This record gives sequence, structure tokens and C-alpha cells, in this order.
Amino acid sequence: MAAFLVLGSLEGALPRSSYPFVYAAKVLIVGILTILCSKTWRTQLKWNVKAIGIGLVAGLLGLGLWLGLDALQPAGLALGKRTAYNPFEAIADPNLRYSFIAMRFVGLAVLVPIVEEVFWRSFLLRFLTDHDRWEEVALDSVTLAAFGIAAGAFAIAHPEWLAALGYAALATGVLRYTKSLAACVVTHAVTNAALGIFVLKTGSWHYW
Repeated sequence: MAAFLVLGSLEGALPRSSYPFVYAAKVLIVGILTILCSKTWRTQLKWNVKAIGIGLVAGLLGLGLWLGLDALQPAGLALGKRTAYNPFEAIADPNLRYSFIAMRFVGLAVLVPIVEEVFWRSFLLRFLTDHDRWEEVALDSVTLAAFGIAAGAFAIAHPEWLAALGYAALATGVLRYTKSLAACVVTHAVTNAALGIFVLKTGSWHYW
């Protein structure tokens, strides 16, 4: 997560023309670190039909929630802004353009759901519930205070803070109902993939 945040901060700080390369480097580096650290999280992802089914439904609801709440967020109160990179204007070579879009979806719908759900919903919620024995805390036994702090931090980490706050509530609800981190990962992956398709279809580049 630290590498993800640090490398993500470089996306807007470096020249706009470098964005595809910076993003690809972020996906590659964070992806490698995620694989190297997989022994700390892979056993938490227990896949079953219920988790996948609920994740699919919740993920689509999550897209509507995100777009709806973001529309209600007061103008000018965003916590920063995204790169809003339009590959159809910035990349002339179609091969490079679609390679970037493919990489963008790998980051959006594969890497981000794993990294963020493992950190926010598995680690941080349990750590805030009992920092001395957080590994023993059941996924559905986190406290309301832990949820409030984690949801607030999750909101602050996103420009669309109101949407992120609502999404944190949705993801935590999925976690408590299913007792499955895999369901949260599927939820996040479906929402992000659907949002990516929405961006491509509508040109709403401010969402990525």
C-alpha cells in the first residue's frame, strides 16, 4: 500500500506525457510486491459461489453508489484530483494506446481491488479493532469505531471523498454479511471494471 500511494503521487507530479509509463511502472512494481507478499494475504481469499455472486451484485450497485454520491459532492470540495488522462487524445499510436488501456484495466480491476481490500478491509479494520491481537479478530467482528476511522481514511485517500465514504460502508457491509474478503475483492473489481467501461464510453476521464 505504501508503494502504491507513493508511486500514485508521482502520476500528477511528473510531466503529463510520462503518465502511461509511470502508471505501468506502478502496476509492475506494486504487482511484484503484492506477489512477493502473497503469503500474508492469499489464505484470506476463500473463493466460493456465494462470495462471487454477492460480489458481482454489490459491485454493480457500487458503481451506481459511486456515481450518485459523487454527483452530490459539493463542487470545489474534492480532495485533490485525478490525472484525467485521455489516451485517445494523448497517444497517437493505436497499438500503444490500447496497450495503455489494457494496462490501466489491469491496475484498475485486478491490482487495486486486491491491494486496497487487503489493506483497508482486512488489515486496518482489524488493527483498529484490536491492535495487539488484530490477526485474531474475525472479519465480521470489527467495531463501529474502527469502521468510522477506516472509512474516513479511505475517503480522504480519494478525491471523490463522499463517494469513497459511501463505498467504504458498502464494502464493510459486504464483509460483515459474507464474512469473506474474497467477496469484497470481487465487489471492488466489478465496480472498478464497470467504472472503467463507463469512462471509456462517456469520456468521463476525471474518474481515472
